[in-house]
Amino acid sequence: MASIKDVEQVAEDLERLVGELRSELSSNADFERLIQISDEIAEHADNAAQTFSSVNETLMSRIRELKGGGESKRSQTRQKAASSS
Repeated sequence: MASIKDVEQVAEDLERLVGELRSELSSNADFERLIQISDEIAEHADNAAQTFSSVNETLMSRIRELKGGGESKRSQTRQKAASSS
């Protein structure tokens, strides 16, 4: 599973790429290079989104497990109490 540290690296790469894009725009504006940089930015942004999605899914899965486990324990306690009466 990807981590938040991975997203930090992606963010650093994005900052570098945005700097390159600005530089290219302010200099000779080679459209082939602008397309290449833009594609790289899009790819890095997709990677960040996938990482956040993966982390979110893992956390939500864990929360569901904990909630499910808590419900099972409560049900077992109620069943024991009911059978004792």
